[in-house]
Amino acid sequence: MKITVGCAFWPALVLATMLAVPGHLHGAPDAKEAEHYERLPADEIQCLLCPRACVIKPNDVGYCRVRRNVKGKLISLVYAKPCSLNIDPIEKKPLYHFLPGTPTLSLATVGCNLRCVFCQNWSISQAEPGTVRTQLLMPEQIVAQAQKEGCPSISFTYSEPTVFYEYMFDTAFLAKQHGIRNTAITCGYINPKPLKKLCQVIDATHVDLKGFSDKTYRLVAGAKFHPLLETLMIYKSQGVWLEVGYLVIPTVNDSREEIKAMCEWVATNLGPDVPVHFLRFFPQHKLTRLPPTPVKTLVQAAALAKTAGIRYVYLGNVPGHEYNSTFCHSCGKLLILRRGYFIEEFHLKDGCCEYCGQKIPGVWK
Repeated sequence: MKITVGCAFWPALVLATMLAVPGHLHGAPDAKEAEHYERLPADEIQCLLCPRACVIKPNDVGYCRVRRNVKGKLISLVYAKPCSLNIDPIEKKPLYHFLPGTPTLSLATVGCNLRCVFCQNWSISQAEPGTVRTQLLMPEQIVAQAQKEGCPSISFTYSEPTVFYEYMFDTAFLAKQHGIRNTAITCGYINPKPLKKLCQVIDATHVDLKGFSDKTYRLVAGAKFHPLLETLMIYKSQGVWLEVGYLVIPTVNDSREEIKAMCEWVATNLGPDVPVHFLRFFPQHKLTRLPPTPVKTLVQAAALAKTAGIRYVYLGNVPGHEYNSTFCHSCGKLLILRRGYFIEEFHLKDGCCEYCGQKIPGVWK
């Protein structure tokens, strides 16, 4: 079956563009109290949303720059203030086993709780509130826009959705009431308690790994590594469809040992059916001295994943490569032929291989 969807291949860099959606003029909150924090003496507070556990003095913000201590309350500075709102093919996230060939309404606010030196979207992830153009859009307006555009899902993406947790949760909760699914494209740096609550409204997630060691995480992201393993395990245990990304950076996290360790851990702890995407690095932000990842390196990483037992392995940012497409893990036949973000052939019926009848893991309807 021939299908034409999506758009031509885009660079990884996301421009902070906005759909033309009427803004909300009345009833929008001037200040939205955040969740997951506790009060301390002297009006200090401790944020419990992510592993940083920031202790925030009055009038200061946390590490993410978007959560402020206002008179002993933690306030979200980005609630209902997206800086980017676009319609993307779901394959752009990338999610390859979740509603393939469909558009997804994608949104972000400024802010992030990591400091990745290679960030492709640093112009919004590392920005402070008020420095990037935004539009005031309440959750009900986002859901209405998804319905209007015929998007079966909403994706919280581009920057780091953890830092706009309340906006994401409220929007996703309302979306599910209207039969719209939700995806979180995330670095995964979040504490277990808020994550488990979030899993009640998130249907699929793509977790981007920055490496697979504490040394690498501290070097390139300024973060601890261990919380990422717990995040992956929680997503899996809560029944959220999970795909894993690994940005392969030359001389930083591209060693055979580190990639092999990641593949074996995923296969053992998450199972062989979790798709793994090896993403090609392009020089960006503070890491412009390095060259793009050789495609050969990505192919070698894919071979390590296959050897570890992972059934679905993909290469990202390499349009036209064989590893963009999906093949049946049982009979080996081509199931989904992708060209960039276009789907040209689709050979699944009721979630099964058209050739041998093998059930293919994913969310297909």
